[in-house]
Amino acid sequence: MKAFRNMGLRSFLLSFAVFFSVCLLYYISSVLKTDGHYTYLLDDAYIHLAMAKNFAFYEVWGMTKYQFSSTSSSPLFTYLLSVLIKIFGNNDQIPLYFNMVFSIGILYGLSIYYAGVFKEVKNTVLAVLFTVFFIVLPLHLLSGMEHVFQIFLFVGNIFCLYRRYQNRLAIYGFYCSLLLMGLVRFESMFYFVILACMFAVVRKWRDAALVLGLGFIPIVAFCVFNHQMDGYFFPNSVVVKGTKLSFDSNIFQQLKVILLDNFLLNISFYKVGIFPILMTLIFIGRDLRTKNIGEVLKSNFLLIVFCLLMICHSMFADLKGLFRYEAYILTGFCMLLIPRMKDFFSGFNDYIKKEKLLSILIAANVLLLVYKGWVAHKVMKDGGKNIYEQQVQSARFLHEFYNTSRVVANDIGAVSYYTDIHLLDIAGLGSVETVPFNENKKKFGPEFENFLTQYCNEHQYDIAVVYEGWLQGHVPKNWRKAAVLKIAEKVTVARLEVSVYSIDEKNLEQLKQNIRKFAWNKNVTVTIEDER
Repeated sequence: MKAFRNMGLRSFLLSFAVFFSVCLLYYISSVLKTDGHYTYLLDDAYIHLAMAKNFAFYEVWGMTKYQFSSTSSSPLFTYLLSVLIKIFGNNDQIPLYFNMVFSIGILYGLSIYYAGVFKEVKNTVLAVLFTVFFIVLPLHLLSGMEHVFQIFLFVGNIFCLYRRYQNRLAIYGFYCSLLLMGLVRFESMFYFVILACMFAVVRKWRDAALVLGLGFIPIVAFCVFNHQMDGYFFPNSVVVKGTKLSFDSNIFQQLKVILLDNFLLNISFYKVGIFPILMTLIFIGRDLRTKNIGEVLKSNFLLIVFCLLMICHSMFADLKGLFRYEAYILTGFCMLLIPRMKDFFSGFNDYIKKEKLLSILIAANVLLLVYKGWVAHKVMKDGGKNIYEQQVQSARFLHEFYNTSRVVANDIGAVSYYTDIHLLDIAGLGSVETVPFNENKKKFGPEFENFLTQYCNEHQYDIAVVYEGWLQGHVPKNWRKAAVLKIAEKVTVARLEVSVYSIDEKNLEQLKQNIRKFAWNKNVTVTIEDER
C-alpha cells in the first residue's frame, strides 16, 4: 500500500509539472496582451464574480446590488466565490485561484486512481495527461468558471464508487459528491436519474433511493426558493438556453428538436460522444458472449451510465461551449475506458495488431485531442485579449462616466462586476423581464421592440451598450447611436462591433463627448456616429 501511494504521488508530481507548465505559459501569454492584468477567456466568468460580489457585500443574489436576479447556472460555485470574496476581499483573480486548487485535486485523484490500474509511474502519468488534455482542463482552469469544480466532483465520485468496498470513507465521499453536484451544474440531474435507474436494474434499491434523494434535495430546495423570488424554478440561463419538452400543441416540433437537431443530426455529438460509446458497445458485445445479462450490467455498470448520460446531455443540454459542458462526461469515459485498455499502454505494438477496431477508435480520440488542443490554443492565447478589449473596456468606460446609471446590455458579466449600474439584459440572463422574449430560441420582433421602448422610458434608462445585430433590426426608434467600438479579431466574443446608444436623446452629445474623453485601449477602434 505504501509503495502504491508513493507511485501515485510521483505520478502526481510529474503530471503536475507538465500540466501547470502549460497553464503558466498561456497565463503569461495572456497577461502580456491585457496590460499586465489577467482577464478571463469568457465574459461568463464575470457573471459569477458580479453575483458573488453582490451577495458578499450587499446580501443580494443578483447581477446588481439593487435586485434579485437568478443569473448563475452554478449556484454553489457562485456562493463559494462570495464566501472567498467576503474573507479575502473583492479580487477578480479568486476564480483563477479556486480553479488552480481544484485542478490540483483532479490531478491527484486521477494519479491515485490510475496508479491502481497500471502499477507503474510512466503509464500512470500518460493516462493522467491524456485525460486532462482530452477534456482540455487548462482551458477550463483559465476560463475561471465552475467546470473545474464539476470535474473534480465527478473524479471523486467515480473514485469513491470503485473504492466503496475497500474504504468506508469512500462511501461517504461518493454520497457527499452527489449532494454537491446538482448545484454546481444542473445537468447532473441526468446523472442522478440514470445512475439511480441502473442501481434499480441491478436491484440495489437503497443505493437508488439515496442517489435520487441526495442528488435532488438541494436542487428542489433551490428551485422552490428561486420560484418564490422570480416565478421560475431554474436560473434564467437554464430557462433561456435549455431544451424544453412540454405536452402542448408544439410537442412534435419539440421532439424533432430533441431527437433530430440535438441528437441524431447534431455534428457535435458525433465529434464528442460517438467514439467512447462505440468503445463501450464493443466491450459489452464481448461480455455478452461469456456472461449473462446481469453480469454484463454489473461489469459495465458505469460505462452504460455514461453512455446514456452523453445521449441525454446531447438531447437536453449543450455540446457547443468551448468543450466545457461535456468535460465531466468525457472525464468519466476516460476513467472507465482507460483501465479496460491498459494493454495499449504497456504493449502498444501487440495491442494494435490484436485489437484493430479498438486501435482505430483510440487513434480517432487522439486526433480529437489534437483538434481540441488546436482550438483551445487559439482561445487561451487570445481569448483574454478579446474580452479585455471589448467587455472590460466597456466596463471601464461605464465605471468612469455611468457607474450608477441605468444601462441596457447583452454581455453582462464585466460591465456588472466592475460597475454599480442598474441593468437591463436583452438576452434574459440578468433580467427576468426579458426572459419570455428569449425562451425557446425566439427571435426578437416588434413586440420586443415595443417592450424595450416602453420599459426603458418608464424606468428612465440612460444608455445601451449592445451588439446591434442581436436586436435583429428592432432597435427602438427613440434610441440614438453615439458610437461603434470595434476590435480586430473575434475569438471568444460574439461580434466584432459593440454599439453605444443614448436612450434619452437629450444626453446624446454628452455621451459622445464622454466617449471621446475616455482612454480606450489602442486596439479598440472608436467611431463616433457623426464622424463616420
